[in-house]
Amino acid sequence: MISKLKLYAQLVKFEHTIFAIPFVFASIFIVQKGVPPLEKIFWILVAAVAGRTAGMAFNRFFDLPFDRLNPRTKNWVSVTGAVKAGEILVLAVISSAVLVFAAYKLNKLAFYLSPVAIFLLVVYPLGKRFTNFVHLILGAVYFIIPIAVSVALKGTVEISTVFLGLGMAFWVAGFDIFYALQDVEFDRKVGVHSIPARFGIKKAILFARIFHLLTFVFLVLTGYFAQLGTVYYAGLVLLTAFLIYEHMLIKENDLSKINVAFFTINGYISILYMVVVLLDIFVKF
Repeated sequence: MISKLKLYAQLVKFEHTIFAIPFVFASIFIVQKGVPPLEKIFWILVAAVAGRTAGMAFNRFFDLPFDRLNPRTKNWVSVTGAVKAGEILVLAVISSAVLVFAAYKLNKLAFYLSPVAIFLLVVYPLGKRFTNFVHLILGAVYFIIPIAVSVALKGTVEISTVFLGLGMAFWVAGFDIFYALQDVEFDRKVGVHSIPARFGIKKAILFARIFHLLTFVFLVLTGYFAQLGTVYYAGLVLLTAFLIYEHMLIKENDLSKINVAFFTINGYISILYMVVVLLDIFVKF
């Protein structure tokens, strides 16, 4: 059982949940301006983890024909058969059901809107077959996270969470472009759509820079509409420095540091944002 769970964790790269969960917490405290009931926090986290697990499982399932051909992914548990295709699909369906149940436990509106999240989780991997801007579909998944938190806690959509969602959307879309840089030639060969495959590495990096500039703009607007203070904006300066450093690591003729930029730096950015929001709300200087 433990061995199988480890394989499932490898399949969905469970450790990368760190990209989303700190933003979930930041959204909770921005909306609540304090600590909501623990039951609410619990079900929001269950929904977030289940949603990400479902999204990764759907992605692995629909990407199998490509991953089996890609030398970079030849050792993935989905490709080797350590986790079979049927098991991946079952995991995706069960995780989706958990997401819907968690939404039901939060409130009726969250429950009614939960299929929208599942729809986007399915469309993202399929989008690689028909649009070069598939990264924005992944961005849309993250866009709805703070909005979903607002619906879960208040039953309404606060304007600050719309801007936070836009900031998250372009942040994720930008680093998803970086991730796709690894497979430019392969994607062109097999017909996988992406910005790097369509426009080349140099222009793709420019797209990522524009997306992350928009991230900064929308996070500033989040602070304004959420009535956050000096600590928040000072934290955004540090967060921007991390984003700039991330872009310094990625060069048109040197992609050797993609993993550092994609996994390490973005993990820091996510945690930093949560800490900044918590300090601004709970610690008054």
